Amino acid sequence: MKRLLLALLAILLAPSAALAQQPDITLINGDLRPGLDLSGPWHWSVDPYRDGLAGFHGGEPGSSSRRYADVDPEEVARRDPRALFEQDMVHSPVVTLPGSWIGHDQSMRYYDGLVWYQRTFAADPKPGKRYFLRFGAVDYRAIVYLNGKKVGEHEGGFTPFALEVTGTLRPGRNQITVGADSERTWDTVPPIVTDWETYGGITRPVRLVETPQTLIDDSWIRLTKDGRLRATVKLSGANAGGQHVRIIVRQLGVAFEGVTDADGSWSGDVRAPSSLKRWSPEVPTLYDVSVEAGGDRIDDRIGFRTVEVRGTDILLNGKPIFLRGISMHEEELGTNPTRAMTPAAARALLSEIKNGLHGNFVRLAHYPHSDVMTRLADEMGLLVWSEIPVYWRVNFGRAETLALARKMQRENIVRDRNRASVVLWSVANETPVSPERNAFLNTLVADVRQLDDSRLVTAALLARRDEAGGTITQVIDDPLAASLDVMAVNTYNGWYSGDPLSVLPSINWASPVRKPLIFSEFGADAKAGFHDTDNQRKFSEEFQAEYYRQTLAMAAKVPFLRGMSPWILKDFRSPRRQHPEFQQGWNRKGLISESGQRKQAFDVLAGYYRQVGQPSR
Repeated sequence: MKRLLLALLAILLAPSAALAQQPDITLINGDLRPGLDLSGPWHWSVDPYRDGLAGFHGGEPGSSSRRYADVDPEEVARRDPRALFEQDMVHSPVVTLPGSWIGHDQSMRYYDGLVWYQRTFAADPKPGKRYFLRFGAVDYRAIVYLNGKKVGEHEGGFTPFALEVTGTLRPGRNQITVGADSERTWDTVPPIVTDWETYGGITRPVRLVETPQTLIDDSWIRLTKDGRLRATVKLSGANAGGQHVRIIVRQLGVAFEGVTDADGSWSGDVRAPSSLKRWSPEVPTLYDVSVEAGGDRIDDRIGFRTVEVRGTDILLNGKPIFLRGISMHEEELGTNPTRAMTPAAARALLSEIKNGLHGNFVRLAHYPHSDVMTRLADEMGLLVWSEIPVYWRVNFGRAETLALARKMQRENIVRDRNRASVVLWSVANETPVSPERNAFLNTLVADVRQLDDSRLVTAALLARRDEAGGTITQVIDDPLAASLDVMAVNTYNGWYSGDPLSVLPSINWASPVRKPLIFSEFGADAKAGFHDTDNQRKFSEEFQAEYYRQTLAMAAKVPFLRGMSPWILKDFRSPRRQHPEFQQGWNRKGLISESGQRKQAFDVLAGYYRQVGQPSR
């Protein structure tokens, strides 16, 4: 107890851990705002020694190494034969972005470090307007230059960020240069060791966004549990205070309004009309919503629903629901994925869940997925678990690491608070219990509740195994469980344990706290097309199918189980997995192969979900 109190005190006193360390700009719905899409051809160049960031004695890089310089090296060299350049971004190879550098060249397969990207674009900046570079994601760190001037940095490979370039953007030709650094340490989030592919680079779209001087920086519209439509709006700009705000929900004929306070904030609500149709997996109704303020306007399609916990039940729109789901990584189908998550790529994956597995739920592991995915989940009717990459052995005793995790969590929540599909925010996955970890994660849980009181908080935990008198009991005794709305456990009995599969249905589950439980992971590897009917050897389709049958039989006996997201929809790349016959750099726990071939276990889970597929129990 003393260690826990000391850990909590250290975190609370650390100035870098304050929730107030919000970014200067949120730029909500930045992907939908008017602007210029900078997807397409970019030049690229590796920089394994980070020569473009600093000279070999420290300090600024030499003129021969500045990838971001606003010059054409070849043109300068023609004018001055004594000029020296040891790089030339203008004439470097070209790739199409967004997408990880894993697909640029065969030599980049396991590259981990700094890569530079550069392109030019034409602009016509107008007086009285503001301009931002909005990035969907750069994995893991981004250093951004415009016309040779540094305009900002961002750490965190999976959340959006926007950098204001109003004073740097010029009429005509502009040059943007981005250093993408994938290297992680034991202090980063996630740490060095994970079980998925790094996929460094500019993995989501980049846009030049134009806004008025006073812009809608953040807006959140939701249905409260007492039946009201509530809006929270924040403006940015010198004249953000005293601005008129108007919220319009067209199909419902609803409009409500107010005036921002001195710092540009406003909140208001109105009784939801009886004609409102609540969003659900069965009827994923979305409404056209507009927010107008300060000469700015943003449009969105938003669903309205409520989610809460009562005893051991999860209630969607006031009715108990069983979450029929599966986990997935952000990796498109194909033998050479590059994390280019287009709408078509996202739909192909989510359709396998919704239509193939008869699912209503997806766990987007182990980091925030693209907003393409969450918007599509809204449209298709899939409930979403969203999480940040606090994974395994994060440095829980370091205040700066906590501050980074809090920033990532805020960026994730603010981006997707208007997505009806998102019902669970997860703060961690399989983290070892310690006083420092408990304090770290409890801080994140408190932040979630401050940022979003309309959803549930969870984390993927581990359980203790007890054996007595030939009976196996899995006990959920993680102290974090008391702080969560929904408990979740990753369990791999019969795969990572020596249990015969026939034993699994007899395993009991117990918890000292009374809350709903999700089996957030369970699974077994199988290489598509490898069969062993007689022995059901591990890595065979037969073993995986039987593993699912027996694990589902175990799950059916857990009285407080309210959902599951087995591991995993699709085989995915993982450098940890190197069996020369079965893995070769792929985690094979998918129910479909990397190219989309369904394995036998797919039909086992689909049949189970078909049986329990009623909207309420």
